[in-house]
Amino acid sequence: MRTAKVFMSGNSQAVRLPKEFKLDVSEVDIFRQGDDIVLRPAKRSFADVIAQLGRLQGEFMVDGRDLSKPTERENF
Repeated sequence: MRTAKVFMSGNSQAVRLPKEFKLDVSEVDIFRQGDDIVLRPAKRSFADVIAQLGRLQGEFMVDGRDLSKPTERENF
């Protein structure tokens, strides 16, 4: 088990993570599980997804969708 340093950053408490625990995200969810404090990458909200879609550029679906009628099939 590794140990991390706890220190004050302004009025907040911070933890310096060892290199092997580097996170590739800008936000984490934090919660208590018994006596443990758990950090995990934050899940994106629906609002985040909509904001990302608003940034699409270029020729994304420039011709719209293919709205042709579905193919007729024989019933079972």
